[in-house]
Amino acid sequence: MKMSDRKKKILQIVVDEYINSAVPVSSKVIAEKHLQGVSSATVRNELASLEELGYLTQFHTSGGRVPSPQAYRFYIEELMQRGNLSESDLDYIEKAFSDRSGDVEHLIKSVSKVISDLTDYTSVAIGPHDDEEKIRNLTLLSCREGRALLVIVTGSRILRDSFIDIPESMTDADVENASRMLAKLFDGKALSEARTVGEEALAEFGQYRQVMREVIDALKTYTRPRDEDVVLTGADKIFNHPEYEDIENVKNFLSVISSKDKIAELIGDDNDEIQISVKIGSGDGDEVPEDCSLVTATYAAGGKNLGTYGVIGPIRMDYTKVITVLENVGKALEELVGSRGKDKDEKDRQQDE
Repeated sequence: MKMSDRKKKILQIVVDEYINSAVPVSSKVIAEKHLQGVSSATVRNELASLEELGYLTQFHTSGGRVPSPQAYRFYIEELMQRGNLSESDLDYIEKAFSDRSGDVEHLIKSVSKVISDLTDYTSVAIGPHDDEEKIRNLTLLSCREGRALLVIVTGSRILRDSFIDIPESMTDADVENASRMLAKLFDGKALSEARTVGEEALAEFGQYRQVMREVIDALKTYTRPRDEDVVLTGADKIFNHPEYEDIENVKNFLSVISSKDKIAELIGDDNDEIQISVKIGSGDGDEVPEDCSLVTATYAAGGKNLGTYGVIGPIRMDYTKVITVLENVGKALEELVGSRGKDKDEKDRQQDE
């Protein structure tokens, strides 16, 4: 059913009040503090109607109401007012990114800390993955019977932590031959292309087809986040929120953040510029505990993926502040990457001269 403007206003008040106070919101508070021209009886009727619609719940028949996950979703989509950061928050972001000398790992940790500090929630982050990295060289090194080390060199890194299974009958000369064939096939290809080599190419490898399949399986792992790619900051901040006075809520929260694989699955990676994603409770995916919310943003600048960052915390989260922080951090990252690009272009121009 279409919600009336008054119901929307009252629902917005309930969500804002509960986010700020963590105390169930009564009709009296709404009427006296926000809607002086509306009687408590009218507000009570509207609250009862919103409860029937599934937007509010009541712990006790005589107590106030609290928002349901459905209410928070509607609030974010329809009712939430856009926020602005204070001057001190903006200054903090600017200072945090003023050092341009840091590498990607340093940058990820800086972003994660900024988000956690400004929101007072636990922050999560996954560094950038570049599917278009070009393979410069691919080599197999024989280790022992039935095993070989796969070494892949791209334009920016060396990937050499994959041991693959090979037929025990393969000699060192066979491994070298297979290595040359693989290097020729994959030279200059992006990782995304290398993962999609078809059956025709496999057929050309004849006796080395099993080796080829092992290499492709290994290549697939390089575009999935690994433990070292996941950064978690401010895990102890959950104790700043009253929801986590309940030991069961703490257990649910810790079950997520203690596993970097789970965090990676939750965050995902859409490769969209400052794409905000909000998951509220288990209704938005079985991976999210029913008493938690996850808000993330995937950043990109100049066609380059910069990673996915966000916060995980109680459903009673200050979504306005969190989303505003994520948006402003994204803008700061874009400016930082843009200025680095200009600095590099200027340096290259000077060297050419």
